[in-house]
Amino acid sequence: MKKSVKQIIGLGVVLAALGGGAAALMLTDPDKDPENESSTSESEIPTDNEQQAVILIRDDKVTGTDPDTGADLEGVVEKVSVSNEYGEFDVVQQDKAGEDGGILYTIDGYQDIVMNDALVGTLANNANGMTSTAIIEENCSDLEKFGLSDPSAAVKVEYETGTECTLYIGAAAPTGDVTYVMTEGVDTVYTVRDSLLANFRNKPEDFVELTMLEAPEEYPIVESLRIEREDMDSDIYLEYDKKADDSKQSGGTSSTHLMLEPTDAYLSVERSSDIITGMFGLEAQGIYCIHCEESDIAEAGLKTPFCTVTMKCDDGNTHTLLFSEPFTDDENGKCCYAMFEGGNVIFTVKADSARWVTVEPVDIASTIFIASYVWNIDEFSVTAGDDEYAFEISRREPDKEIESLSASDFKTTLNGSEFDSERFRKFYSFIITANAESFALDEKIPSGKPMAAIKYHDNYDDSEKTIEFYDYSAMTSLIAVNGESKFFITKSFVETLIENAEKLDGEEEFVTTWR
Repeated sequence: MKKSVKQIIGLGVVLAALGGGAAALMLTDPDKDPENESSTSESEIPTDNEQQAVILIRDDKVTGTDPDTGADLEGVVEKVSVSNEYGEFDVVQQDKAGEDGGILYTIDGYQDIVMNDALVGTLANNANGMTSTAIIEENCSDLEKFGLSDPSAAVKVEYETGTECTLYIGAAAPTGDVTYVMTEGVDTVYTVRDSLLANFRNKPEDFVELTMLEAPEEYPIVESLRIEREDMDSDIYLEYDKKADDSKQSGGTSSTHLMLEPTDAYLSVERSSDIITGMFGLEAQGIYCIHCEESDIAEAGLKTPFCTVTMKCDDGNTHTLLFSEPFTDDENGKCCYAMFEGGNVIFTVKADSARWVTVEPVDIASTIFIASYVWNIDEFSVTAGDDEYAFEISRREPDKEIESLSASDFKTTLNGSEFDSERFRKFYSFIITANAESFALDEKIPSGKPMAAIKYHDNYDDSEKTIEFYDYSAMTSLIAVNGESKFFITKSFVETLIENAEKLDGEEEFVTTWR
């Protein structure tokens, strides 16, 4: 305990010897004038639980009841000074009011740090009107047995009216859920619930908000996300797909984002969502440093970060999060240090929460190789061996507004001859439901002619794509997209694709299973 606190408690003992019983009575009933009251006799010591609920801290200059609720009026806490094993700090009012009209508090000197307002507020709210659970001993002369000769903490509460009250926190009582306390100027020892006292034993860092970026009620659109990492040759770059804004433009994937680096790929909704929006609501495990300086940033490995994640949102904000290389913490396991670029707090984050530090492109990319909406396609061709099947698709009434498009709204030709649009839709549906087995990003494309190929034009974004299927092994084909190796797929799908293409001229049902 600091010397200043010991001096305060010493003064409190002297004051207690001069009139502790009267002071306790005054705190219990502020309307009574202690100058006109005799000292409390032993027969007046409360015995039941209700009588032992003594208000230890209150503004005795505020009396009366609220006319609307009937509750006793309470004073307004202006400042709380806490002294404990970690040092001293002051809790002060903020300029802004809370949502319920109450006062928000912060820790002096930490106004530039995002604090947990609710947690800081307990330091003022728990103190104001603090009530005992029991009276343990009046006229106490042996404070040591209650841990009050050298208190674990001292709490001085200052009200707006000028009233001041100081509480001393001692040892835990044998019951385990209450702690011994006393107030300055009163020689009575009380117990108070631990839940009311716990935060007075903390240091200021314990009140820092661990949610690194608040999750808004409605997320902004993440326009782009870039992951730069020392152990990757190329960045991972994801971008918002503007097709997601149009409910009529839906294909084989419902992801709102696309991967553009290190390769073009659709994204798995389930596996990519935490990467795209996971910065919102990200919880830190703890605090490494507050008001960090350049030396602190360097020591945490963030001057040249192992991983940098840049999230650009459509609300105009760009958030850049820096991560150190993961390390093993004895208490928390695999962790890394993290801070926002330009920030002044370095957090400790569990590696499981910081997925950007370990994610690979294949972890979040989808194995869907074609996902355009069927009625966005105006040219589509399938080549199987020496045979080519070329479709042209066009709206019958292109200027007519239609809520939901169907096959009857389109005219389709196959190699120049009229073709059933619904049959084309079924053939395309067979293709679009296929997923590749795995990625083949670094594989060499086999020489020779592909087993089959698909080429199409999407008129929504005026894009063209060529998908070629090569014989790779006895059971596997390799898919090249626009000349780049992308996926492996079971060879039976390619064989079924060729079989279905050969059925296009007839009326036989297409095969929809290939495994």
